[in-house]
Amino acid sequence: MTTGLRICNSMAMYRVEVVQDAEDELAKIRVFDRNLILSEIKKQLTREPATPTRRRKRLDSLTPSFEAVPPVWELRVSDWRVFYDVDEADRIVWVRAVRPKPPDKRTEDIV
Repeated sequence: MTTGLRICNSMAMYRVEVVQDAEDELAKIRVFDRNLILSEIKKQLTREPATPTRRRKRLDSLTPSFEAVPPVWELRVSDWRVFYDVDEADRIVWVRAVRPKPPDKRTEDIV
């Protein structure tokens, strides 16, 4: 299920949709961090979201606790991780979860 939260850029190649669970997680994050996360989502995921970079990686062996269409991707934003999948046919990025990642935890521990 999606909400009204969309992240668009007039020159964007992909539309970003934030599902309700991820929107609820974002609402609990302090404003400074939330703005940073949303800015990075817009910057990193509107163009070539399925291309690995220093901040983006594909999580092939991960079984998430949230609904997603494999493969699941991870975007690293400071101490936060944004989990998403990409609908190439419709050119939509579905943000599924936004989680804090403490230094002593692995990605598998927070998903």
